Amino acid sequence: MKIEKICKSLDDTKELAKKFAKLICDEGCFINLYGEIGAGKTAFVKEVASAIGIKEKVTSPSFVILNEYHSSMIPVYHFDLYRLENEGIKTIFDELQEYSEGKQITFVEWAEFSQNQVPFDHIKINVTYDEDDSRKYTFEGFGDKCKNIVARLK
Repeated sequence: MKIEKICKSLDDTKELAKKFAKLICDEGCFINLYGEIGAGKTAFVKEVASAIGIKEKVTSPSFVILNEYHSSMIPVYHFDLYRLENEGIKTIFDELQEYSEGKQITFVEWAEFSQNQVPFDHIKINVTYDEDDSRKYTFEGFGDKCKNIVARLK
């Protein structure tokens, strides 16, 4: 199942992020983010983190590959695969799978660099933007739990 949400403003994005956060904060979730530079991937992660009570400043992990946030009831892990090449992705693939298990929220920006080889349950979010600066978020769930989360976003 896929659903699309259009956000015409930052307030719209905040509302979508709050709704999404409520759906994932109890059990956790693994989320792959796709979209061009500047599409709004990190902005969405920041809003979700804020909605679940993360106190630390949420920043893009472009240069460090992983940022961790532990100030909420559930930990948030935020990966960025942009700077890794094929060999680099292979070295952290098992680690990514570990971050898909248990009660935690894991975001992976530039998930396309994983060559879409994520066999475990996850949600794919594709972020695109239009000339009017609106954002379109397309959510797709893989696995029963994630499909259920996406279905409840409607």
